[in-house]
Parts: sequence; structure tokens; C-alpha cells
Amino acid sequence: MQKVPTRDKIKKTHFTKKSFSIHFSLSGKDFSLLLFVPFRPERIYPRAHKLYSTMGLETRGPAGAGFGTMLAGFTSGDGVASLAEPLDPMEPSLRKYINEFWTSRQRQASSLHEISYRACFKPQLPRFFISLLTKKGDIVYDPFSGRGTTVIEAALLGRNVIANDANPLSRIMTEPRFFPPDCQAVEKRLASIPSEGTTADIDLSMFYHPDTEKEILTLRQYLLARQEACRDDLIDRWIAMVATNRLTGHSPGFFSVYTLPPNQAVSQLSQQRINLKRNQEPEYRDTHRIILNKTKSLLCSITAEELRNLNHAGKHARLLTGDSRATPEIPNDSVQLTVTSPPFLDIVQYKDDNWLRCWFNGLNDREIGGRITMARTVPAWSEVMGAVFSELYRITRPGGYVAFEVGEVRKRSIRLEEHVVPLGISAGFACECVLINQQTFTKTSNIWGVDNMASGTNTNRIVIFSKSG
Repeated sequence: MQKVPTRDKIKKTHFTKKSFSIHFSLSGKDFSLLLFVPFRPERIYPRAHKLYSTMGLETRGPAGAGFGTMLAGFTSGDGVASLAEPLDPMEPSLRKYINEFWTSRQRQASSLHEISYRACFKPQLPRFFISLLTKKGDIVYDPFSGRGTTVIEAALLGRNVIANDANPLSRIMTEPRFFPPDCQAVEKRLASIPSEGTTADIDLSMFYHPDTEKEILTLRQYLLARQEACRDDLIDRWIAMVATNRLTGHSPGFFSVYTLPPNQAVSQLSQQRINLKRNQEPEYRDTHRIILNKTKSLLCSITAEELRNLNHAGKHARLLTGDSRATPEIPNDSVQLTVTSPPFLDIVQYKDDNWLRCWFNGLNDREIGGRITMARTVPAWSEVMGAVFSELYRITRPGGYVAFEVGEVRKRSIRLEEHVVPLGISAGFACECVLINQQTFTKTSNIWGVDNMASGTNTNRIVIFSKSG
């Protein structure tokens, strides 16, 4: 009988633009096998599957049938059964399941999530997977944490958390929400902040009334001085988080004159054009009142149990700022579930959108922008994500999962899930399925250049991987 290498004998697998290679040991000798394939993701996967099958490996783990069966038997709130289709006609065992698995109508998300950030998913998405695939005390991770939706939702549900992001703003917006303060304590702290004025090192006159600008500069000076002296506490950090998210927006609930939605910050020149077009001038906004009102709004729905869960998770949380391809702070085989959504090619300009937030927090937006993955081509993006998957495989515990949310980009011509599947398999995961959450709306739109809205439907596309255990 011919011998084939088992998974423990495989040293490395790798996808390139033109080939799939696998390096393994057998009978004390090292071998390399190179399979040339055309660069078409819908063809790479079945060829990889055949190679894995030849070598005694599975493209689906033992839990996959149960997970797929659950999705196949799922009925939406409107009584619609899931639609199951092969992801690729050449590989019928790998399926995609389409339904409205979650919707904002199913459960009002916690008020604590109402923090603006670019390209973030709704809390119902991570909640779906956290509820299904973890239990209390398990570790939930997000390597591209953004505003912290995954880890905050996990904490609310009593899970332990790890978050990572290349942008230090992510920690500024996430950490304080594990320790929600009392509104009276926030009001008292705001009243204690010195009122001495200072001057700005940039021109902000197109955004703020002079008196509003003075309040912002005084608050910024106070917070940065407290940080530099290592005297900032949880209330200071909460105030910094809320103020960062009230800097600009399109309603009186923000510090600025009318501008773009709060997840974006236009340039000074662009704001001057907006002011001219709308014939508007910045009006005075009471920054302390706005911070206090937003604090009350964020805290309004938190229960006593959720507060205990948040505090517990926060005390044990690892909140990292760095490259998700190398996270030595996270132990091997420790994470039960990763729920994440990586940067989609060069669709969202995180640096341009966050320049004002970075300024307020004393951060260098250009330096941070250089660290954020903004690959312009699918091969370059896949190379980065391949390294991320290798790191995810290291830290995922046997029996753990990865839910990797991607989108349709470049006018729906690129479906990133077709590129993600072979990356996860190459890292050692089994691909369970692709879940497509499809919601119907009364109007269509195009947001951030990610066209998930067509014919009145909005979709989330999530590739589910597992690590055999």
C-alpha cells in the first residue's frame, strides 16, 4: 500500500500566483510537491482539494457537517429557509448558505456599540457566531479590531477577549467601554478641567466656532498632559473616547458645523467648500454638555450583569497595537473563536478618515497610515492575508473557529471569499462553509466603494474555518 503523509508530517503549504506547493516529510526524507494552476480562485480550490484528498487530508473538519446542517435547517424570522449552493460546481462538498441569519430587528444592539468608525460591521454579526461557537469564559479574538465591535459584544456575553489593530485609535475607542463610568463622575471630571486657553497648531476654523475650538484645545491639552504624566485614569480615557467620536458630524450632537458623517473627517479645504455650498458658519457647541449627553446615551441599555461581564473581560483583556501577522503576545492554541473583517484592498482610506482624531489624541496619522494594510491588488492582499491566516492557525485552539467577513469589491467584480478559502486551507484550517447573510431594504446605496447593496439587498459574506481537534 502506498504511503501518504499525514497532517503532522506537512511542514509548509503555500499558494502563489501560478502554483500550489506543499512540503512534507515521509519515511525520514523531505519532499516538495509543486502543482501549477491558473490564477483563478474558483479553480485553485478544487485542485487544492484533490491534492489534500490524495494526501489523506480533509477540506472539512468533523464539526463541519453539524455546522452546515444547522445553517441548512435555519429559518429566518420571516419563515424563509436557507438556500444551500455549492461554492464551486467542481467542489460540491464545500457549500454556501444564504439566508437572513441575523438582522437589526432580531435584537436591539447594546447602546455601548454606538461609536462611529469606518467600515465596521453590526454587533449582530459577531453575536451570531459567539453564541453558536463559544461558551462563557472562552477567548474571542479580532485581529482587525477597529472600533472593537467583536470584543465588546463578546465581553457583554461573558467571554474573554483579545483585540489587535495597527491603529492605536482602536484601543482608545475600545478599552474605556469595558469600564463604563458613572455619569455623575464624568460630569464632575469635566467641571474640574482647567479653562485656560491654548492655541491650535493647525487651522480648525472651518469646523468649529472660536469658543468651541477653545474648549476642544483645552480638553486636548488636559488629556495629553495627564497621559504624559501617567496620571490618566478610566474616567479620563472615557472622556477622551467620547470626545474623539464627537469631533465632527452632521448634527448638533457633534462639536463641528455640519460635515460628513462622523466616521469620516474631510480635509480643511473640503470643509471650506461644504461651508460655502451650504452657506454655513460654525455655531457654538457646548462640548462638555455633548460629552455628557453621549455618555448617557452609551450607558442607557447596559444591565447589571453586562456591566459585571464587561469589567471582568476588561481586567483580563489583551488589547494589542501591531501587525496581525505577528502576535507573539497571544499563546499557542488559546483562541476559541476569531471574528473579523480585514481591510478590503484600498477601498477605505483609514488615514484620511482619521487625521483629526489622530491629532486630538496626539498621534501621527501619517506614521499610522503607513502601518495599515492597503493592498491595491488581489495577489498583494492575498499575500498579506495568507500570513495572517498562518498566525491565526497558531493561536486557534483545536476545535476552534475563524469567521472571516469579506465583501464584494470593484463593482462586484471581485468576491473575496473565493480568494480567502484557499488561504485558510493553506494555513491548515478546514473550510466549513461560506455564510451569506442577506437582508432586504427599501432603498439601495453604495458605501465606501464596497458594493454590498444591489436590488435592495445588503449582504455579509463570511468564510467559516475550523481547526481540527
